Amino acid sequence: MSDASVICSNLSFSWPDDTPVFDGLSFTVPAGRTGLVAPNGAGKSTLLKLIAGELQPTGGSVTVLGTLAHLPQSLPLTSGLTVAEVLGIADVVRAIDAVESGDVAEDHFTVIGDDWDIEERTRAQLDGLGLDGLELDRGLDTLSGGQIVSLGLAAQLLKRPDVLLLDEPTNNLDLDARHKLYDVLEHWNGCLLLVSHDRALLDRMDRIAELGAGELRFFGGDFTAYEEAVRAEQEVAEKNVRNAEQEVKREKRELQQARERAERRASNAARNLKSAGLPRIFAGNMKRGAQESAGRSGQMHAARVDDARARLDEAGRALRDEQHLTLDLPDTKVPAGRTLFLGEHLQVRGLFADEGVDLSVRGPERIALTGPNGAGKTTLLRLVHGDLPADAGEIRRADGRVAYLSQRLDLLDPALSVAENFAAFAPHRPDSERMNLLARFLFRGARAHLPVGVLSGGELLRATLACVLCAEPAPHLLLLDEPTNNLDLVSVGQLESALASYMGAFLVVSHDERFLRRIGVDRWLRLADGRLTDAAAPEEDHDA
Repeated sequence: MSDASVICSNLSFSWPDDTPVFDGLSFTVPAGRTGLVAPNGAGKSTLLKLIAGELQPTGGSVTVLGTLAHLPQSLPLTSGLTVAEVLGIADVVRAIDAVESGDVAEDHFTVIGDDWDIEERTRAQLDGLGLDGLELDRGLDTLSGGQIVSLGLAAQLLKRPDVLLLDEPTNNLDLDARHKLYDVLEHWNGCLLLVSHDRALLDRMDRIAELGAGELRFFGGDFTAYEEAVRAEQEVAEKNVRNAEQEVKREKRELQQARERAERRASNAARNLKSAGLPRIFAGNMKRGAQESAGRSGQMHAARVDDARARLDEAGRALRDEQHLTLDLPDTKVPAGRTLFLGEHLQVRGLFADEGVDLSVRGPERIALTGPNGAGKTTLLRLVHGDLPADAGEIRRADGRVAYLSQRLDLLDPALSVAENFAAFAPHRPDSERMNLLARFLFRGARAHLPVGVLSGGELLRATLACVLCAEPAPHLLLLDEPTNNLDLVSVGQLESALASYMGAFLVVSHDERFLRRIGVDRWLRLADGRLTDAAAPEEDHDA
């Protein structure tokens, strides 16, 4: 329906411990595709649950025009279910089978309703999402994480909703599945509200909604247009801050000059009155008048200073706190052509083809390892790192350190502070040097002494990068497994900055093509059907 929409009026929500999330939030999401962006922890998933009715607001109202479907980030599915049960069509399929077998009980027709074509529609929906040939009686526990996400989306689309809420739908999807999802949403004609950190997906939206500072702001166009609009806003905000700072300095200078003039006048008047020999009462009146005049002048200039400071505060509030990493990592430099890893005919648990796989990493290569989910990409990273022995094949490693960042980011001790973890990785650096380096990773002052266990996902990534990239010895080969999973867009930008400064080789597993381009990948490998082959760089999607 073309008038499908979501309307929130004075929406408020707090957690049971009275921690506020929203207070008086009002907005309308119209028909079309809307991407919802905000830093992690801002309440994006909570907002979708409020719209879906899974959480109840503490104030205000939510109105949904049209039927609604919601795909949450964590799917509440149990392993004992079949594909048909996840899709919500098991009863209809059983009823159709019974009728076709000659059982014409009225209950079967009631269950079927208008869904006589349910299997055809289901097959078309599954095929469109890359789940070709998936049997309806197959168990959920036999599917990969990416297949389960696609299956969950198919279940929502089969409801024929007017309003569709999607929370990080590309998590766990490989490149092929992502592009299938892009194609499905390209033809969506209802009201779509989508939370995602996938910039390629956000570039397919009609508008971007930014959640922050107690409001939802809408920007027309895709994510690239949103970035350009924000950049232009920030340039104006920075200029306003510079002007306001100059104004404060000018008003302070004029206040000081006014005080100095008043003091000189008072001093001169006192000398003149004394030399003029005027009566004491007359001299006192003149002195008080001069003091009152000076006081009024001082108050006027002080008020101007206060006004200038208020304008500076207002200008400062328009600035975004999106700090970027500025790094220099010369210790990670690797000579061109140096062989860091060489593996021939590698085999583990029969995962690869009979002849195994061959992999070489030389010099400061930047290698992307792609392929479908379940192909063995993480296994290959662990073989390169050495924490998983090969069942067959030969491996040669250079002397340089190899660092491995797993998807879990579990390198650091959660009970120790960021500074204490850093000291364990770089014990010979002076304490002052370690603190300066941590500051470059945006851990300044007290934040460097926070326990790792309380850090957000983006903070944990920065802390891990600091410990790994500045370790003794510095890594010459860096292995990264889906490093952008669950990171907000600011944190992804910080990761890109860190990798831009890194001068060694890296091998990265990621399904985020835009991220791979931004970190300067110069060699693409594909692992599929047990074979590792060189691949061409994917073409940029200029229509996105």
